[in-house]
Amino acid sequence: MSELWIIPVIFAVVCILFIAAGLRANKADWGFWLTNALDGWIRIFCRYYHRLDGDNIQLPEQGGAIVIANHISGLDPFLLISSCHRPLRFLIAKEEYERFGLTWMFKLAHCIPVDRTGRVDKAFREVIRAVNQGDVVALFPHGKIHLDTEERIHIKPGLRKLTQKLACPVYPSRIEGVKGQGSVFTGVVLRGKAKLTSFPPFDHLRFQSNDIDLEIGALLLGRTFEPSELIS
Repeated sequence: MSELWIIPVIFAVVCILFIAAGLRANKADWGFWLTNALDGWIRIFCRYYHRLDGDNIQLPEQGGAIVIANHISGLDPFLLISSCHRPLRFLIAKEEYERFGLTWMFKLAHCIPVDRTGRVDKAFREVIRAVNQGDVVALFPHGKIHLDTEERIHIKPGLRKLTQKLACPVYPSRIEGVKGQGSVFTGVVLRGKAKLTSFPPFDHLRFQSNDIDLEIGALLLGRTFEPSELIS
């Protein structure tokens, strides 16, 4: 019985080493040591387990911006975080935000929940406020998980509406190589060979084009954009 004190000591040492490793791998300052440690472990997980390769998203050192990508699995937010040197505030479905056991992490990351079954005005205003105060907001403009094989190409109109209120650049990226595509959970667990391709930013004025929802949708899905192509 007298040796049972070793168990909490070992646990404490493991926790300290775990946090220290995360802080060493951390690249973005989230403003809190625990979030920074989680950032580091997300990068370790993506680089070594999922073998993430490809581009880093070249965000400005300061100022508001929007990051967008195709959405193929639950791993996608981790891949975006691992490809940026600034913290990302994700627009996330309310039902995912309230998922048991994960809400604390979403709150630490200052995610913005959006109720897809009702009015989205509150989330819309929060995104505008966040970008105006200099944050980088990340979202998946096709909405829910949307695979390359699906018929619909164009993105939802929310991004275009945001750019009408915000004079900020939009940084598009394409995610590939994830196993377990189409699932929130299996994409995280199954080891793939993830790749992220970052494209040049879109100026907010470019969103005045009538074809912008289709153009961005095609870019994110790896398809050729045809201006005359009808929106399905």
